Amino acid sequence: MPEISAPTRDRSRPKPRSKPHHEPPTPALERAAPRPTGSGAQRPGPRLIGLATALPDHVVDQHEARAFAAETFGGAFGSSTRLLDVYDHSGIDTRRVCMPLEWYREPHDFGERNRLYIEHGLALARRASEPALERAGLGPGDIDHVVFVSSTGLATPSLDARLAQVLGLREDIHRTPVWGLGCAGGAAGVARARDFALADPGARVLLVALELCSLSFQRRDLDRRSLVAAALFSDGAAAAVVAGPEASGSGARVVGAGEERVAGTGGARALELLASQSTLWPDSLDVMGWEVDGDGLHVVFSRDIPSIVTEHVRGNLERFLSAHGLSLAEVTHLVAHPGGPRVLEAYASALGLAPEAFVHAREVLRACGNMSSPTCLFVLERLLEHGVAPGDLAVLAALGPGFASEYVLMRAAM
Repeated sequence: MPEISAPTRDRSRPKPRSKPHHEPPTPALERAAPRPTGSGAQRPGPRLIGLATALPDHVVDQHEARAFAAETFGGAFGSSTRLLDVYDHSGIDTRRVCMPLEWYREPHDFGERNRLYIEHGLALARRASEPALERAGLGPGDIDHVVFVSSTGLATPSLDARLAQVLGLREDIHRTPVWGLGCAGGAAGVARARDFALADPGARVLLVALELCSLSFQRRDLDRRSLVAAALFSDGAAAAVVAGPEASGSGARVVGAGEERVAGTGGARALELLASQSTLWPDSLDVMGWEVDGDGLHVVFSRDIPSIVTEHVRGNLERFLSAHGLSLAEVTHLVAHPGGPRVLEAYASALGLAPEAFVHAREVLRACGNMSSPTCLFVLERLLEHGVAPGDLAVLAALGPGFASEYVLMRAAM
């Protein structure tokens, strides 16, 4: 597909609580676009027209990871090895990390780990962005806005500024770095890219979600949450191109498949981004996030996340769909972030769905682990590789620190 030139425009730890106990008291926290998406004529909206993923080079088999954990955490929990069973029940076969496994055997200070975050993060973001642009039929000069989502390191100038340099984005590029959304960041990033494309209908927005979770592993943290995090989290990046409704080149197909898996499988249908919703549950700040001290970032997450999904997600999602004249039965695909096997089981239980509804999420978890923000985009990519029918409705769904949910309602191009 030839490159499409951009139109000329002038662009001058609180006390822990186990789970949220109630839904938000007002709808103010549940933001959704006002136009309905059910039956009837619809104006074209922003479209996701390119998607690609990238993984670092170092592969860690889960058996290797378990042996590493047994060595690292040995004695921290007495003679019992029961906690190591989390590795056997993680649903993960392999993961990718940015450094060789031997590197993680030694302690490293925050400065060293953060320097590696910048170095490897920039390289991985580039490896995801370039094929995403190619599959959208665009060049770097065609991008008007970049949204960069990441929560596993710090950089000023931010990584989006560095990425703009290596990709060759225009000097008048608009940049929005987003930090702190964790696992919800990929879905939230798609929603923000949609917002920008609605505000500027002729714009093309590059979204990048990048996480190097392995660099947050601290050799001296020998508690249960660090053990569980080491069993689940991994590194990866995803990039998506969203075109406004008036942008040339916002055609009907997303070209190609993930470079790290099945390349060149042909086109997948573009996705119209119909609506989004963010929900921030009260009294839940301690469910997931970071504790930050002089050593850097220490993982926080609650064992009650599956019960939060079971108790709150269905009603939350149904209200979102109802606001757009839809029911859960009309959604063909739920593209859920696979936080872990128990989270996926909770989704299935809460929504009354068969395990097969999460086959792509489970496969991403099996092959890649939980990469935090980009993971749901890996699941979306896999869904597109396997094909969606014209008019199929899908919801991109992820949960993250806040504690919060992020949904994006999508429809496959006709």
